[in-house]
Amino acid sequence: MPKTPERCQEIREETRKKILYDAMLFFARNGFAGTKISDLADYIGIGQGTLYIYFKSKEDLFKEIFVICNNDKEIKDLKMLSCLPISAKKKINKLSETVISKLDQDENYAAKVTLTTQVLFEKDSFISESTTYQSEIYKYTAKIIEQGQKEKSVVGGSSIKLADFYWSVVYLYALKKLFTTKYETLTAADLGRVLLKDDN
Repeated sequence: MPKTPERCQEIREETRKKILYDAMLFFARNGFAGTKISDLADYIGIGQGTLYIYFKSKEDLFKEIFVICNNDKEIKDLKMLSCLPISAKKKINKLSETVISKLDQDENYAAKVTLTTQVLFEKDSFISESTTYQSEIYKYTAKIIEQGQKEKSVVGGSSIKLADFYWSVVYLYALKKLFTTKYETLTAADLGRVLLKDDN
């Protein structure tokens, strides 16, 4: 029995989604410069020609993956957290719990963290730094840090540098998630201590 046009469209959408999410992991492990389309197609389990049916080039594919990484919901959640009428310590603890939970449960989250950080390091990046996911994350994390510094619960120093330090630790554990099978993961409390003063 021939496939209906609706079923054909579903298959196309499923294939496109598979390419995007498998490629996200591949790019995260190999970087943009280290990714060859032939190797990527082999990893996904499709022909190179099939990949080009869905995306014109490696750059187009990566840009679309970057849009997925630049997840509005995650940024909105962090923005909302930064505006809640609760202490900065509670905000940092909540952020740390969420990040650790996602790293533990979702390999694609680890890939997102890795890719968005790698874009900052790629030479001749074709994605504008002003649109990076990291800049939004840093902005709202820095806002929470500044609140905590006023409340005397967060260590002193540049809020942007502290945000960078916090997300660098997250990046390190995202890499461990992608490249190793056994590692001692951070707890939310461990991650929070990157910013919070010792209560003792």
